[in-house]
Amino acid sequence: MKSDLNNLIIDYFPSSNGDNEELLKLLHQTSKIICDWFSVSGKLSPLPQNTIKIISEPAELGCEIKMLLDDINSLIYSSFNPSHPGSLANLDPPPLTISIVGDLVAGALNNNLLAEELSPSISIIENDLCKWFANEIGFGDLSGGIAASGGTLNNLNALACAKFNSGLTFDPEASLIISEDAHVSFKKCARIIGVKDENLIYIETDNYGKMDISHLNNEIKKSKSLGKKLFSIVATFGTTIRGSIDPVYEIGKICQDNNIWLHIDGSIGGIFAISNYRFHDIKEIDNLNIANSITINPQKILGITKTSSLLLVDDMNKLKKTFYTGLPYIDSSDDVLNRGELGVQGSRPAEIIKLWLGLKFLGKDGIDSILSSSIRKKFLFENILDKDKFYVYSGSLHISSFEPKNMNTNQINIWSLKLKKILLENKIMISRPLYKNRFILRVVFGNFNTKESHIIDLANFLNKNINE
Repeated sequence: MKSDLNNLIIDYFPSSNGDNEELLKLLHQTSKIICDWFSVSGKLSPLPQNTIKIISEPAELGCEIKMLLDDINSLIYSSFNPSHPGSLANLDPPPLTISIVGDLVAGALNNNLLAEELSPSISIIENDLCKWFANEIGFGDLSGGIAASGGTLNNLNALACAKFNSGLTFDPEASLIISEDAHVSFKKCARIIGVKDENLIYIETDNYGKMDISHLNNEIKKSKSLGKKLFSIVATFGTTIRGSIDPVYEIGKICQDNNIWLHIDGSIGGIFAISNYRFHDIKEIDNLNIANSITINPQKILGITKTSSLLLVDDMNKLKKTFYTGLPYIDSSDDVLNRGELGVQGSRPAEIIKLWLGLKFLGKDGIDSILSSSIRKKFLFENILDKDKFYVYSGSLHISSFEPKNMNTNQINIWSLKLKKILLENKIMISRPLYKNRFILRVVFGNFNTKESHIIDLANFLNKNINE
């Protein structure tokens, strides 16, 4: 069926027996809008000056193509702009060029990673790429992984697997340990897999934002005395506010001694493990293989377009054991493991294409360039920031949080809100996270478009305007 849209005959679907010239024109028009926006994105602001109300619901008759293109244009210029050099608030870098192409290819193919017959080549790419990542962090021959739409889903996959393989799936005393600085996704995961609130155990962090080993050991002993049954400890390889890294090796040994599953949330920092360059300040990078599972999110720094998240496990049989149900509506041979049965998600888009193309495009040198640039900018910022005026909360990764000295909590809350607004007026967007019951400021140095000159200007601006 066809519609006469804006005097242009457009098929509802791409032609399976034609030239698709009108589709090509439409893609060109859309690409022109996007590229024009990229070309001026540095002159705009991280956040739009105005957001618009676009009619979302469909009318009785289909909309003209020109009107849709106008809506696309309006939407783009009313959206968050991660490509601006002053976009330093969150772990949302500009999109890698080839990854944008990957999104287009994935959408055009519309393959489903639920089953091999619905994504024959892409399933192989996912399997092989996960295996490569697992090998890079030092997992053995049985290792591999699965992609999912975001780190929260992969943390959920990991904990569901840990709980199931521990035999505690339906046990009311099944318990989970995380640090007080762990990502909030673990609260969601605990609810979903049936962990009672009192059995989600928080471990204090030390002055460097790392899980306190002494407190961990004490909590394990206390939990056992109370009849709690620990099925997993989560170590964080890059906390959200400080970029701190937990003592992975020590935690791993404790897990081994107590037969507890170690999951590492490496959503932020795990990607550094695939670099050829060894970052001396990123401790524990060679100890990731002590874990049973690890989540890695290439989207958070490499610019792989959302979403791009991997769960890597030391033994793929554990994922299969947890999630396999059989797919009676898919006619598969006995030797085929459909990858939709390795995690919570069934139908999955071909998002792995974006990561596959991105890594091939960058190569190890390109990956090293992006990762080392982020760390270098962090150190540049912290070296300029006046330590007589600011407390800096920073771990080993590309995140710095800070607050002024000689202010109480209420004063810090007021100061951070005011300064964030002033910076945004100057087209610099940083975040204002809640940390230790007060609102501090945080800068994330994962924007490759941010030059060292921008970092110098930001640090000097803060030094001069601390009393604003």
